Amino acid sequence: MSEVISTPTGPQSVRGGAKTRVGVVVSDKMNKTRVVTVQRRVQHPRYKKYINRRKKFKAHDESNESHVGDTVLIVETRPLSRDKRWRIRKIIEKAL
Repeated sequence: MSEVISTPTGPQSVRGGAKTRVGVVVSDKMNKTRVVTVQRRVQHPRYKKYINRRKKFKAHDESNESHVGDTVLIVETRPLSRDKRWRIRKIIEKAL
């Protein structure tokens, strides 16, 4: 007899994990929205020198608990508004 191995089908098996980033909150002036700057180091393709690149993401903070200077973990989510596609999962380090 041959065994049949079934694999789960559906959206959960096709979909990959959500993207996560670690960044610093640079603005908390909006209600339930934080602007988070994510910095990364990339190597220049020709000169091989490492360069700092940064990008700002608008992230949803339901309870307004993060503030400027906090290091946070953000996770990609469905579109919440025109610019918001990220949600703050947890605060890694509070600012002084």
